[in-house]
Amino acid sequence: MLDDPETRDHPALADVVERMRVVALPLHTRFRGQTVRELALIEGPEGWTEFSPFPEYDDAESAAWLRAALEFGWRPAPPVLRTSIPVNATLPAVPAADVERVLAHYDGCRTVKVKVAERGQTLDDDAARIGRVRELVGPEGRIRLDANGGWNLDEAEHAVHRLAEFDLEYLEQPCASVEELAELRRRIGYLGIPVAADESVRKADDPLAVARAGAADLLVVKAQPLGGLRRALAVVAEAGLPAVISSALESSVGIAMGAHLAAALPELPYDCGLATVDLFETDVVAPAGSLRARGGSIPVERAVPDADLLERLRAAPAREQWWRDRVTRVHALL
Repeated sequence: MLDDPETRDHPALADVVERMRVVALPLHTRFRGQTVRELALIEGPEGWTEFSPFPEYDDAESAAWLRAALEFGWRPAPPVLRTSIPVNATLPAVPAADVERVLAHYDGCRTVKVKVAERGQTLDDDAARIGRVRELVGPEGRIRLDANGGWNLDEAEHAVHRLAEFDLEYLEQPCASVEELAELRRRIGYLGIPVAADESVRKADDPLAVARAGAADLLVVKAQPLGGLRRALAVVAEAGLPAVISSALESSVGIAMGAHLAAALPELPYDCGLATVDLFETDVVAPAGSLRARGGSIPVERAVPDADLLERLRAAPAREQWWRDRVTRVHALL
């Protein structure tokens, strides 16, 4: 039901590789264990698009990311219902002393997604980080937590009770499995803290299973991992749950894809996680056109890389070849 027959026709591999540029973007703060983000940018007939599955993702998982990239570069985007998207700041699992420095990169964002359950850290570390965020955003700011499935069921329940004092907007992927999410949601329902599903949607063979199981109050949806704008819109429609559109640590080119997805949704009740360009030291797009947060929102427009920046940020020749080889293998799976 979720398959879109139109997405089965893809441009020839030679056309894709010829139009591709590989860049390496340095981050100002370590995120997902990375200090540099590599990604492939492709100039399609409809504009620039991005293919950026993380290096550890296998070819089968990466195929959805390439479908999304080719759809956005070779097909017109769905009609949009809004021209700007409110966005949240994303705070990596930094020490409390670094919170203010990181949040200073986000202009006007009043919602902060805080990474928690980081390997090697404790719940005390999480509480200190969140407490500092609450001090900075004040009582009217919104705080959401993202555990990336890092807690088991009992750990998540304990953590929620410990951290509820910070007035949480919702808890994203506290546990790894759909079954755990459903049971946690049952246990903490009286607290009024919604549970959001991310990995249980974008990394699942059946992205609707979490909705059918009653395991989430809302979905975190990312365009590339789900295979493109049309399939992501179909997932949201069939799930029947509110959606937060988020990024996969993309450049402005990839963020533009997410912005178009958010703009096409009938309703957008939450700030979106599309301000992650602010985690980079620089972008592939000149500052005037970069999709960084401004006044707490980003525009809905396609991003055009700057030729000088593309050259300056160009990946090493061996890494360029690695990405070409990857695209070649993944394209054969489409």
